[in-house]
This record gives sequence, C-alpha cells and structure tokens, in this order.
Amino acid sequence: MRKIEPMYYDLAADTWGPEEKAAIHEVVESGRLTMGPKVAEFEAEFAQYFKRKHAVMVNSGSSANLVGIASLFYRSKNPLQRGDEIIVPAIAWSTTYFPLQQYGLKLRFVDVNLGTLNIDVGQLDDALNAKTRMIVGVSILGNPAALDKIRQFANQNKLIFFEDNCESMDAELNGEKTGSFGDIGTFSTFFSHHISTIEGGVLTTDDDELNAIARSIRAHGWTRDLKDEINLYKRRDDDFYEAYRFILPGYNVRPQEINAAIGIEQLKKLSSMTEVRRKNLSYFRSQFRDDDRFIIQRENGKSSCFCFTLILNPKNNISRNKVFSALKKEGIGYRMITGGCFPRHDVIKHFDYELVGEMTNGNIAHDNGFFVGNHPFDLRPQIERFRKIMDEVGN
Repeated sequence: MRKIEPMYYDLAADTWGPEEKAAIHEVVESGRLTMGPKVAEFEAEFAQYFKRKHAVMVNSGSSANLVGIASLFYRSKNPLQRGDEIIVPAIAWSTTYFPLQQYGLKLRFVDVNLGTLNIDVGQLDDALNAKTRMIVGVSILGNPAALDKIRQFANQNKLIFFEDNCESMDAELNGEKTGSFGDIGTFSTFFSHHISTIEGGVLTTDDDELNAIARSIRAHGWTRDLKDEINLYKRRDDDFYEAYRFILPGYNVRPQEINAAIGIEQLKKLSSMTEVRRKNLSYFRSQFRDDDRFIIQRENGKSSCFCFTLILNPKNNISRNKVFSALKKEGIGYRMITGGCFPRHDVIKHFDYELVGEMTNGNIAHDNGFFVGNHPFDLRPQIERFRKIMDEVGN
C-alpha cells in the first residue's frame, strides 16, 4: 500500500483530543449505538448555545437541508408547494440547492458581492415576483451574509427565510449567532468543519411544528420520536400501533450516539477554537489586504473563518493553474470556493431556474478564486509560506 505523505498545510486538521476518544469509548461500552440519549443531550446543548428553541441532529449538513426543506412542505399553514419560486445566491454548496430541485421548486439565482462572496442584497427586489415564496441565505465560508437585511426583506414580503449556515458555525452578526436568523437554520459537523462529529448536521428552529415535522421526517416519517402532537395526527391509546405509525414521507437520516457524544465535547471547545481561527484570519489579512493583485473576503459582522479565500484579480492576468502547480509542489492544499458559481455546473440542466441578471461576480470567483485552510491553531508559518509563494507566482 502506498504511504500518503502528510501535507505541509492541508485543508483540514484533526481537532480531537482525549475527551472525544473517551466519549467514543463510553458509548461503545454502553452498548447503545443508535440514536438515543446522547443525541438528545447534544441537541439540547446545541440549541442553548445558538439560542434556539429546538435543534434536530441528523447525519449530515446536507440532510439537515433536505429535512428542513421537506418540513416546509408539510406545515399546517402556508406550506411550500411544487412550482413555488425561491431566491438563491449564485455561490453555495451543491446540497444547498439539490433539495429545492428534488421538491419541485424553481430557483431564481442572484449574483454575489465580490467582496463578501455572499448574496448581493441590492438585487433582491429584482428577484422578487408574485410566485416567490422563500429566500435562501447562505453565509459563505464563515463570513455572515447580510442576514439582518435578508430577514427584513423576508418579513416585508411574507417569505420563508431558510438559512444555510453549514459553513459558518459560530459566526456573528449584530451580536447574534448566524444560523439563528432564519425560520430554519442548518449546520454541518463534518470532519473539516468548525466542530467535527465525523459526519453530522443539525437543523434549528423556534417553531414547534417544524421541529416535530423534522423529527418525524428524520426517522422514517413515524411518530415515535414526537413528544407533542402536531396538527398532522392525533395520538391513539394504543402503544403497539403508535410504535410504527407513519404520518409523513420520511427518510432515515438519523445520527449515531457516537456522533453526538463527540459533538458534546467539541461544542465545549467551539468558542475557543473560533477565537484562534479569528487570530489566524487577522494575520492572513495583514499579509494580503493591501495587495491589488488579490481580492480577499471582506468580513461582515464577525467571521468564524472557515478558511482563507483568495481571488486573483482578473486585471493582472495571473495564471491560476500556475498558482496551483506551485502550491501543490509546496504541499499546500487548495480547492474551489464552496461549490463555485452553481449555474456553471453540468447538473443545472436538471433544474427549473432563472438567472436574475448576470452572474458576473460569481463567475469571477469561479474562474479566478480558491481557498486554503484555516485551523484552530497558530498558522502564521503556513500563511507566511503561502504569501511567499503567491509573491513568486504573481510577479
């Protein structure tokens, strides 16, 4: 077997300590591996940290988006319906968009702001029409979108606000945590994210009905995990029947007890890990902010600094392939900014969609941008080497 050599500066890093390993051992020794009390404990602590009434843990951030969108189709008042139109940003991860397509919604793409990489809220009025039912707000790579303005726009136009916060756990805007502005907020706890439960995701809401619907959809569409009745059914006095009573077309996207046990320990470290990430971001900015050759992400609110984005200024004609070759040679990982400009991907042929104007900035980021990693430990030597390489290639 070929040995994989460690990179000097990779995109992801292990943030576990002995606490997480002990938590895994405790679960294994308990014999309870499937979703149970550890999941409930993690959900309660997660909801408290983000000041939300409810948190529903699932097996990935992608599943959190899927369950969240599905839940909006089954609420008792003003549910989403196939054919409804949804405002979305040009840049986000693929599974921000896929549940929308899978549930028959039409997407209206709005370009991003080149500085923040988040949706250009100045174009929201142009995207609005009589069929618009929802807006999806995505905070890209730790940087809060204009969530306050999106919330105001949604309220003014009686729209659902779905907040995909999978890349921006622990970011803040106006003193509030991102992921808490939307009617539903979603998070990812994948290996490379702000906290890692191996695989995992969380849906948060303050709406009792959406919480109950999401819990049913998470596990087969049954009623077993529902503590309180919702308008979709009335509980019968028959425990045998109720144990396998299916009320919604659901999935099986449950997490495991191991995932939750790790999450409990990781959540204790989140604030301190975010502070280190922010220190690294400050140093990265000091190295790049005054260089016209490079466009770096402009912070809105307080970023939780998933990574460091860099766009090669098109007017300087720096070869991105040349940059990538140099980074690869030096053992520095890099990748596309989130999912790039999504309408550029082949899969768009399967969507019902419309572009609201030109995706000018989304295309610039797609063709000229990339990111390198940020981790919760001091990265000054790595950032300095990255800067040196960019100087050499950019001259």
